[in-house]
Amino acid sequence: MNALRDALRDLPEAVFADVLDNEEHYLIVLDLPGTTAETVEIDVDCGKLTIEARRDKDVDRSFRFLSEERSLFLDVDLPLPPDAVPGDATASVSRGVLEIELPKQSAHGETIPVTEG
Repeated sequence: MNALRDALRDLPEAVFADVLDNEEHYLIVLDLPGTTAETVEIDVDCGKLTIEARRDKDVDRSFRFLSEERSLFLDVDLPLPPDAVPGDATASVSRGVLEIELPKQSAHGETIPVTEG
């Protein structure tokens, strides 16, 4: 979990992120203004989340850029917490806020039913 927090601290200054958890899930929240579900891709590989996002700049064509500081792309790798189960993760984006919910492995173990047979 510390590696994830450290990685979030290294995000570009324009990206704000929170990590929350409860007994069953982690929730990663990233502010990615201008993105939609079609412009965000999340992959899991080798114990990390790779998030690629792009946004369109919809500006009035009668203006020209004097300064262009808002990045069009975000490409970031975040380490997964060791007890996260990425195969059951869900993600959604609404109004430029990306939420990734990662289930945790059961800390209590599983019960295997035994039948006569």
